[in-house]
Amino acid sequence: MPVADKKAEAPKKFTPYESAPGEEYMNEQQLEHFRQILLGWKQELMEEVDRTVRHLQEEANNYADPADRATQEEGFSLELRTRDRERKLLKKINETLEKIDEDDYGFCEACGVEIGIRRLEARPTATLCVDCKTLAELKEKQLGG
Repeated sequence: MPVADKKAEAPKKFTPYESAPGEEYMNEQQLEHFRQILLGWKQELMEEVDRTVRHLQEEANNYADPADRATQEEGFSLELRTRDRERKLLKKINETLEKIDEDDYGFCEACGVEIGIRRLEARPTATLCVDCKTLAELKEKQLGG
């Protein structure tokens, strides 16, 4: 059974971008670097969706024992919730690819400053700089807690 509770993380299989001294932020090479990261991540997620569909089809048994049936259904439910989170992530990846195509990638949506190459490599779909993200999390904590 595939690991269903593994959180979808940014792909680890890429070479970190090395900026040249004085290089312009979000130039064509950087945009292409992030486009490739996002496309690779998207491909990984789509392959995981295919594996899940095959797994659900192959493992669907009608167990006579209610406990076995409940265990199987819980496993399927967990797997489907994980795929739903990944579906939402795929939407964010597609939106981010559109931002790259529109040359509107890499800048904070709240304050307009550069998000930064390393932060974007860690979270390619980031839309806020570290400071604005921290502030947003503090506000959310205060409102929710």
